[in-house]
Amino acid sequence: MTILGFLLLVIYGVFSMGRSAWERGDLLREKFQKSRILSQLISRQIKSAVPYKVKTEKAEGDYLAFEGTARTLKFVSALSLRTAKPEGLVYAVYEYQEEGAEGGRLVVYEQRALTRNFMEEKPKEESAIPLLEEVSSVRFEYYREEDPNQNREAAWVEEWNAKEEKQLPRALRITITPRKGQEGKEELPFSIFAGLPSNQFEEIRIGPLRRAVPQTPPKTG
Repeated sequence: MTILGFLLLVIYGVFSMGRSAWERGDLLREKFQKSRILSQLISRQIKSAVPYKVKTEKAEGDYLAFEGTARTLKFVSALSLRTAKPEGLVYAVYEYQEEGAEGGRLVVYEQRALTRNFMEEKPKEESAIPLLEEVSSVRFEYYREEDPNQNREAAWVEEWNAKEEKQLPRALRITITPRKGQEGKEELPFSIFAGLPSNQFEEIRIGPLRRAVPQTPPKTG
């Protein structure tokens, strides 16, 4: 009876460990699937960014609606994450918000690009779309192309001011680091990369008429 009891105890322990491993595997697969779908959605919206020019009466003149830092991203896109139906241009604001020991979260605010000074307005809380919870850090980076005229090499930078750059970055990278698990194990960060096909804005004059079109840089082999 003692031997039998010992064997049953060993079998139960092995079964319990196997079940725990299976549950952890299911959880990891679910998190991976969610991250993959979310990465695709974010990448699609960024790739749909347009070089939208904000009209202003200030002395600085009109400027491109794009502003990026290491923790925030503001731009105009032709794609909305809130609805699958096209509703015109959308002003999107990505923001990483710290929330203490539980980790932070990545949210995006969306609103229509209708008002003249929409980039200067604070996003409404009801327009927030939570994307990721329990995130340790989020870092936005912007790819600046080489410019021989300014003796500048191509590089990834953590800030992008379209008022000064006069164009959108050629590409954008978001690095997301999940919060440590319950066992204190570090989780590997993952990156979302998206190129911006239309990153330049040019005004074309035809007689008395004037129209503005985004310029797509030629593809290089």
